[in-house]
Amino acid sequence: MKFYIDTAVLEEIQEAHDMGILDGVTTNPSLMAKLGISGKEAVNFHYKAICNIVKGEVSAEVLSTNYAGMIAEGDELSKIASNIVVKIPMTGEGLKAIKYFSAKGIKTNCTLVFSAGQAILAAKAGATMISPFIGRIDDSNWDGVQLIEQIVHIFGNYHFNTEILAASIRNPLHIVKCAEAGADIATCPLSAIKGLLKHPLTDIGLAQFVEDAKKFM
Repeated sequence: MKFYIDTAVLEEIQEAHDMGILDGVTTNPSLMAKLGISGKEAVNFHYKAICNIVKGEVSAEVLSTNYAGMIAEGDELSKIASNIVVKIPMTGEGLKAIKYFSAKGIKTNCTLVFSAGQAILAAKAGATMISPFIGRIDDSNWDGVQLIEQIVHIFGNYHFNTEILAASIRNPLHIVKCAEAGADIATCPLSAIKGLLKHPLTDIGLAQFVEDAKKFM
């Protein structure tokens, strides 16, 4: 399973990259706005800065909700760097845009997926990847990981090449469960990724090792 980090903070992206586990980034203008980054030129410059750190896919989101606007924005975003993936919302207009970009050989990430039916439509339209939001599904008292399992099963039946990117991940357990379910990618906050490092027996073992090592000093 590939690991993406879901952030706009360059320091967090660099830290995950330095850990040797980072395969890509998902971000959006909303995350950038929290950092005080606004305006098309500033946002595009920030996308470029991210692409300079990460060689894997970097999802860059369109803001338009109509086909013409998505095409214009997506074409511009795709020119920022060769590893940009255009993030398109799961709508009828979005499906048309995905089909357009697929025909041009531009990678797409269909976002805001909340059902297996939506996943099927995105795959049929040629999406490079889809983003089921498992945390938000959990918030509505449904099982987000179960949706990942369902999509993995369906895509396996029909040999769709579309990758399943588990999004809206909240904690380390989400990551492990998505790996068990067969997700191709998990996009996570840095805290969830670093949470995978933690285990009380590791802490106990390391403390004992340090104490034993003192005997040889």
